[in-house]
Amino acid sequence: MSTINKYIKQNKDRFLDELLSFLKIPSVSADPSFAKDVKKAAAFLEKQMKKVGLQKVKIYPTKGHPIVYGEKIIDKHLPTILVYGHYDVQPADPIELWDSGPFEPVIKKTKIHPKGAIFARGACDDKGQVYMHLKAFEAMMENGGVPCNVKFMIEGEEEVGSEHLEAFCKKNKKLLAADVVLISDTSIIANDIPSVTVGLRGLSYIEVEVTGPNKDLHSGVYGGAVANPINILCEMIASLKDENGHITIPKFYKDVVELSDTERKLINKAPFNLKNYKSGLGIKDVDGEKGYSTIERASTRPTLDVNGIWGGYIGEGAKTVLPSKAYAKISMRLVPNQNHEKITKLFKSHFEKIAPKSVKVKVTPHHGGTPAVTPTDTVEYKAAHMAMKKAFGKAPIPVRGGGSIPIVAMFEDVFGIKSVLMGFGLNSDDIHSPNEHYGLFNYYKGIETIPLYYKYYSELKSKEK
Repeated sequence: MSTINKYIKQNKDRFLDELLSFLKIPSVSADPSFAKDVKKAAAFLEKQMKKVGLQKVKIYPTKGHPIVYGEKIIDKHLPTILVYGHYDVQPADPIELWDSGPFEPVIKKTKIHPKGAIFARGACDDKGQVYMHLKAFEAMMENGGVPCNVKFMIEGEEEVGSEHLEAFCKKNKKLLAADVVLISDTSIIANDIPSVTVGLRGLSYIEVEVTGPNKDLHSGVYGGAVANPINILCEMIASLKDENGHITIPKFYKDVVELSDTERKLINKAPFNLKNYKSGLGIKDVDGEKGYSTIERASTRPTLDVNGIWGGYIGEGAKTVLPSKAYAKISMRLVPNQNHEKITKLFKSHFEKIAPKSVKVKVTPHHGGTPAVTPTDTVEYKAAHMAMKKAFGKAPIPVRGGGSIPIVAMFEDVFGIKSVLMGFGLNSDDIHSPNEHYGLFNYYKGIETIPLYYKYYSELKSKEK
């Protein structure tokens, strides 16, 4: 056992206690009522960064939530790793579906996590994975130091689109200059099947509002004579896909690059058990675009999903109302070569066009992100492959993730460098859902693996010169 691994083992209880304290802070970026808690989480990180030996630690304010920065520069001639993560979390709603308090972390054993998992909002996404990096840095510093330069940039707005991050990056290009961005905000296939994410889908997120009459009406007096915005909205949304699960917005697929048969076969080689997949989700069958496997539908194909829909009366008992307005929030996951701004415009134009004259439609874009693909023939990726192989005892599988981390493409545009997506969560960890959790095995395995990335990356970069 290496000295670093011994140190991790000796301090694992403290590492866990510190993370639990971090998770107790309800740093929900989407809700203004939690603004003080978001700042509290940033202050917690600032304190911990200083404790582990990072220098020039500072909380940088933005027009939204702050960014926490710290660095350790040991030699300007050595490569620099920029660690990115986020300390903000999704809202906990619906709270009644949590088995325990979302900000009262508890550890419970599960079938997938027999050694226990931390149940709390942000446990996996992304506080637990961010904190791995701080503890890995501490372990390196206490056992000979880091083999290369490192910079930490942890933001507080990822869950609301990282609205102010690009401006911060452009303003601080010299401060943030690095050779690679290291991100742990993704997952592995399973605890015994390591993987490295090499592709992410983009995102277009939109809110729609449908207005009928200028006020709520009595459904007995006006029902059948005046358009019901909820009915109309449902009809409009239903028309956005055909019977084959194909999105009907004109030109939506125009820029999609179809994968070759060889590429599709490689993607479908990833271990996947459809029966277990359905059982774990409590569904009798899967659904999606005809002609594609579940793996492809969830990673390499674009999607359109309603994330929320509301209007009218939803309180206790009955109220026979014909509502004035109806609303929905809709997200579209995009694949490489699709432009989120272009897709948003296509959606807006189409949605307004299909609206009947009996209603008015308002389409409000929220945020978006560009798809990203990471090449597997670079030193940056090879170091991740080697680190995962050493830590897990088997070579990781390169996979494409279905989610979106819009800042990956932004980092490449602003800094001209690639990102390595070396995450340790599981798709079953219920991120963004009630009862989010993160396995203790995954937390400690991440702390163990990250120093290996530093080691191999430094060695491979030195051979490049």
